[in-house]
Amino acid sequence: MSVYQTLCFLSAAAMLIAFVNSKIGKMQTTIAITAGAMMLSLLILIAGQNDWFQLTEIATETVADIDFEDFLLQGILGFLLFAGGLGIKLPHLKDQKWEITVLALGATLFSTFFIGFVLYGFCSVIGIQFDLIYCLLFGALISPTDPIAVLAIVKKLKAPERVSTQVEGESLFNDGFGLVIFVTLFTIAFGSETPTVGSVTMLFLQEALGGILYGFVLGLVFHYLISSTDDHSMELLLTIGIPTAGYAFAEVLHVSGPLSMVVSGIMIGNWTRYIGFSKETEDHLDHFWELVDEFLNGVLFLLIGMSMLLFQFHQEDWILMAFSIPLVLGARYLSVALAYVGFKRYRTYNPWSVRILTWGGLRGGLALAMALSIPSGIWVIEDKLIDVKEIILVMTYSVVVFSILIQGSTITPMIEKAKLAEKEMAAKKAVQEQTSAHQE
Repeated sequence: MSVYQTLCFLSAAAMLIAFVNSKIGKMQTTIAITAGAMMLSLLILIAGQNDWFQLTEIATETVADIDFEDFLLQGILGFLLFAGGLGIKLPHLKDQKWEITVLALGATLFSTFFIGFVLYGFCSVIGIQFDLIYCLLFGALISPTDPIAVLAIVKKLKAPERVSTQVEGESLFNDGFGLVIFVTLFTIAFGSETPTVGSVTMLFLQEALGGILYGFVLGLVFHYLISSTDDHSMELLLTIGIPTAGYAFAEVLHVSGPLSMVVSGIMIGNWTRYIGFSKETEDHLDHFWELVDEFLNGVLFLLIGMSMLLFQFHQEDWILMAFSIPLVLGARYLSVALAYVGFKRYRTYNPWSVRILTWGGLRGGLALAMALSIPSGIWVIEDKLIDVKEIILVMTYSVVVFSILIQGSTITPMIEKAKLAEKEMAAKKAVQEQTSAHQE
């Protein structure tokens, strides 16, 4: 079966699970698809072990036919990030620019090194010789919140405006910066040349600043192209050119494609939307990209659920999987809480902000794709054939699954409490303003 046929059948399976869920389960779509795919994978594995029916090999080969890393990082990621950028409201982003910058850069860096050093210490205690650079590599790929998972789950719950903007903005930008940090550490760990401070700094600046600048130029070019036509179909067609040729060309330039998609998406969504598109296109723009987003998300989360077919779990893997979930959650909480110590000196925030940002910091397919890009055959426990890739991959998978199924399905009560707190804050503010008016 060809890769195209495999994707067609997986797409149909994702749509079927979503349809059944809409009629029976009423769960959030991405959670339902991931859970459904995991249950199907588990059934296939159990059936194969008990000789009920032999589908394990066929299913494993089917999932393995799709290069998950290439499918996401070189394929649909551009579409998903561009669609996310389109939905960001620039006035809200400006209001939260410092918070988003600190969370996207400072919190991601803190979390990367915190996870790396704690994991290295834990591995030393339990007798696993896992080098520090590989621990930091895991910290880099798991620290950024995944915009695909976050926007698919948290955004639709309509959290308070400031909280929602921080969650959305941070996830879009720390995704790009996290990928740059990962590429930098990956080069140090597996590169053929000895890295220097200068070379690492230049690589980071080229990827990050180059990606932002390229995204601005790309958005500018397509803004003028869209503004030069009144053809409704052509205007929508031109928007597809950004996450296709535009994203591919970022790879040629060796700049961050994810960051460029976010920047160009924000430009098209906040500038071209109002002065470049015809009225008809403006009305259909969001509907068109929401449909693209929903379809690609469905396939992606189905692959996340079925990717467990590719793993072979050892005892050491289970120990590290159990340790990685609280470690990542702890690092996330500390990085957000420390940032808010500074934020609260200048502004009043919703009392549920830190908890929502911690629990709503979901991880998804992007982390798995980065983990899959790690080369095989670098042995950690050679007699059991456990290598660096296996350890990082199973830890990543455990965090991603916990994040989507547990965090994603239990965050609603937090957001509802945050909405109530927001109303109480607004009421207190109104009373204070009235009191001040009477005193004057």
